[in-house]
Amino acid sequence: MKEALEPLPGPTITPSAQVSIVVIAFNDAVHVGDAVRSALAQETPAETVTEVIAVNDASTDGTGAALDALARTEPRLRVVHRSENSGGCGTPRNDGLRAATGKFVMFLDSDDVLPPGAVRALLAAAREHDAPVAAGACVRRELPARRDIPWLPGLYREAAVHESAASSPQLVRDTLCVNKLYDRAFLAEHGIVFPEGRFTYEDFVFTARVLAAAPRIATIPDSVYIWHVRRSAAKQSISLDRKDVANWQARIEAHRTSVRIFQDAGHKALAQAAATKFLDHDLRMYVRELHTRGGDYRAEWWRLTRDYLAGFDEAELRAARAPARWLARVVLASPVPRDLDRLTQLAARPGRLLPPYAEADGRAVWSADLPGIELEAIGTKPLHRLPVTVDAEPVVAGRGVLRLRVHDLYGRLAAAGPESIDVELRRRRDDRRGPVHTAALTPAAGGAGAEACWSAEVVLDIEALAERGSGRADPEPWDLMAQVSCADGAGFRAALRATGPGLRRRVLPSRRHAVLLVQPYATTGGALSLRVASGLRSVWRIAARRLRR
Repeated sequence: MKEALEPLPGPTITPSAQVSIVVIAFNDAVHVGDAVRSALAQETPAETVTEVIAVNDASTDGTGAALDALARTEPRLRVVHRSENSGGCGTPRNDGLRAATGKFVMFLDSDDVLPPGAVRALLAAAREHDAPVAAGACVRRELPARRDIPWLPGLYREAAVHESAASSPQLVRDTLCVNKLYDRAFLAEHGIVFPEGRFTYEDFVFTARVLAAAPRIATIPDSVYIWHVRRSAAKQSISLDRKDVANWQARIEAHRTSVRIFQDAGHKALAQAAATKFLDHDLRMYVRELHTRGGDYRAEWWRLTRDYLAGFDEAELRAARAPARWLARVVLASPVPRDLDRLTQLAARPGRLLPPYAEADGRAVWSADLPGIELEAIGTKPLHRLPVTVDAEPVVAGRGVLRLRVHDLYGRLAAAGPESIDVELRRRRDDRRGPVHTAALTPAAGGAGAEACWSAEVVLDIEALAERGSGRADPEPWDLMAQVSCADGAGFRAALRATGPGLRRRVLPSRRHAVLLVQPYATTGGALSLRVASGLRSVWRIAARRLRR
């Protein structure tokens, strides 16, 4: 793209200045103050963060006034007001980059925050290793529950220095621009800027341009960015607003552009790593949501995906994990959407391959009518990495019962000899472990395709879940996982697939709380979860909300 080839104009770097933080905002008066204050509050010495540049992208809700009010009391805050909305995030970030005077620059979105010590940790790593780029750990904080989910924890488990991305192609997976510190002279020397205008997923392209320029990169385990995820917000962020198929089209275009950047720079390994990332992450994420979309969306999504995947070569497909390449091959093999339930379940994390389990000439294949799609990893993967399906049918009446069925997978489980199953509950807001229920597995009548099955039944202690969530007026979500142990010493973990007619809210009597409100439900990926609330107050609050809707 043309703007990346032109040197970046801007003020001369002030030798004593260290870090400029660029905050971009559009119609976010409610949150922008927290973002700016988190940047200004980074630790002493004061010269570490020499300035915070807030770019108001022609907001109409008071964002500009809120920033101006902050600037009157904080001399390090500079506000840039755009007269016309850019339609994206790239242009305001470029505006801030041009206005920056610090030796280093960071980027911050108006609805996120920097944790204490973020700048200090990144700056220390950049200086110690003479690295033009320093990157740190990011957490996705689900609000309002405040549940923190690490972003790509494998990349940031320990400190490391990468002489270039070519020596560490896994760096391609982190497409975020906000958890990194950049040497501004390095960006200017290589003409690295964001795509201008209404370009969704602009950070994909910016990150590709940075990696293609082959800087030394220091990575640290310190948490340097808190990415707020507000799924219930009236207006979703660009990355979360995936209801329109245009979002998928934009993601494909951003990925296509990134691959082209690596290819043009002669980085074949990085281009292949980007293709693998697309299959393992992007494709699986959107397939997981397909069952929630309408027919028109599915048809167009299928067409776009099929056209794009047609350009992938066999090496790129085989480099992806088995579930992702199986998904891709099903899409490529069919001109119209098919097997959506199976695809959705397989795209979940961890994936589940639903029966029937077809074979052709002794090979495990996707289905009888698609014998060319071989499930080639089934026979070689260790048991704990197989996409085993464990069905769970909740029966919530006088007590909470789970009827479980473990499906064999082409004889792999039968050879191991499943003996017992532990059902573990984890509280979603903090991932704290709750009760564990154990039951023996016994052979059951075969299901679809007459495959071998094992069954068990466990009784859930709903009262115990209510006790652990006491004091909260809203229902407490609990996620369920199974651990299957086998006679040969092997075992595996699997998410429970929600099945049966019991996926509905029930009110149960309780000796301690008078009533319990229990709702088994299927997550977007089809896994079983429970919401539990206790007491008459909770029941009335939920009933009142339903009446208001």
